[in-house]
Parts: sequence; C-alpha cells; structure tokens
Amino acid sequence: MRGLRSRLLTVAIYSLASLVGLVAFFYPFLVPTVASAGGVVHGQDAPLLLALLGALSLAAFLFESQGNVASDAKQMALLGILVGLNAVLGFLETALPGPGGFSPVFFLIILGGYTFGLRFGFLLGSLTLFVSALITGGVGPWLPYRMLAAGWVGATAAGVRAVVRWIHLEDTWGEIGLLVVFGTVWGMLFGALMDLWFWPYVTGPSEMYWSPGITLGETVRRYLVFYVATSLFWDLMRSVGTAAMLILFGQPVLRALRRFERRFCFRVQRESVRMRVKAPEVSSSSLNPIGESIS
Repeated sequence: MRGLRSRLLTVAIYSLASLVGLVAFFYPFLVPTVASAGGVVHGQDAPLLLALLGALSLAAFLFESQGNVASDAKQMALLGILVGLNAVLGFLETALPGPGGFSPVFFLIILGGYTFGLRFGFLLGSLTLFVSALITGGVGPWLPYRMLAAGWVGATAAGVRAVVRWIHLEDTWGEIGLLVVFGTVWGMLFGALMDLWFWPYVTGPSEMYWSPGITLGETVRRYLVFYVATSLFWDLMRSVGTAAMLILFGQPVLRALRRFERRFCFRVQRESVRMRVKAPEVSSSSLNPIGESIS
C-alpha cells in the first residue's frame, strides 16, 4: 500500500508539471489582456514558473530515489551522471556553436528516456537544460519553457520503445531508424514550442503576429508564416544534427545504457525454507527387548 501511494504521488507530480507547462505556453491565447500588456516578455511570471518547476522536479527526484527497490536509487545516480555529461555538451555547444539551432544535448535525452522510461526521460531533459543554463549563463525568462519542452522530449521517447517492442525491432537498425524519425520530429517541434513562449507578446506585420480577438484558424496561419520566416532553418539544423548523432552513435550508447538497465533491474524471489527437525539417534544397544529406551 505504501509503494502504491508513493507511485501515485510521483505520477501526480509529473502530471502537474506537464499541466503547468501547457498552461504556461498557451495561457496568453486564453487571457488576451495579459498578452497585450506589453513590457518585458514573461518578466514577472517566468521566475514563478521556474521556482514551481524546480520544486516539482526536486520532489519527483526525491520520490524516485526513495523507492522500495534498490534500482530506483541507482537510476537516480545514473541520472545525475547523464545530466552532468549533457551539461558539458551544452557548454561545448556554447563554446563551439554548430550550424543553426543544432544542439547535442537532445541525443542523450532521447536515448535516456527511451531506455529508462517516461519519468527518467522527463527529469533528464528538464534538469539537463537547467544545469546547462547555470554553466553557460543562459538563465532568463525562457529557461523554464526550455526545461519543460526538453522534459517532454525525454518523456515521449519512452513511447518509441513500446513501438519497438511491439514490432520486435530491438537491437536492429530499424530501432535506430525509429529513433531518428523521433529525433527529427522533435527537433522541429522543440523550436515551434519555444517560439510560443514569446510570439503572443511581440508586435509586427499583422500577417505574421498574433493579436487578441483573431480566430483559431487565423492564429495558426499567422504562426506558420512567422515560423517559416524566422525559425525553420534553425530547427531544421537541430533535426539534422540530432538525426546524425543517433545514426553515428545511437547503437553503442544504447548498448551501454542497456547494460546499466540490466544491472539495475532484478527480481527478489522468495523460496520457502523447510526446517527439518531430526530425532536424536538412538543406538540399538540402548533399547530393551520391547523397544523402550533404557535410561
């Protein structure tokens, strides 16, 4: 009962974090007066969102590491190692910028979520972007939105594993092919989501910027025009770079992660132990003719 309650609380934390993220990305469309207020984009609500997301991530981390199975604590240790490695990749991205919006951090986020599941992937994505921002000085009102989007990348990677198992593609190039498609799609989708954090607040030509009162169809049309004009090339480079890393390094890194997974996951089998009580041995010389012991 205690394990079930802990798991339900953990699921509730992840669900709340995702709900907070959806509201954060889309509430300007629901509350037009906020979006048209002007001023610094998310200058007031971003610190609150970052604090809330950080508290939820910390709570999720604590619940995961306090699990009833020892493998939970080991996975959290591996999570810390992967976050550190990915933060270093984020630093290299800043020191040696690649073409367009290419970023090497999504490679490990995808493979980590794919191997260890939804919750691990969400924490790996969100914490990687947080630590990387601290190292590179990339802290700003955009940070909580990047953390949420990267967390969703890692979380949804777990769904690819379910598909791979269903069609029996483990340890084949078909498995890598599905991961490449997934990484390519999220390379574009990540940029499209990140544009939403500021797009409702900026002004410009009416054919490509949002304004209160327009219909849903007109909103989508204007956003697509804005996206193609400003972000398509950058996101295309992110998609191509992530796909290339998965093709070149996906299989060896997956093998390494699976070795960790096999060590972390184990079963404890209970065997019934029978206590056999042996009667004291009595020699025949100590018995009388009718079989009674002679004291």
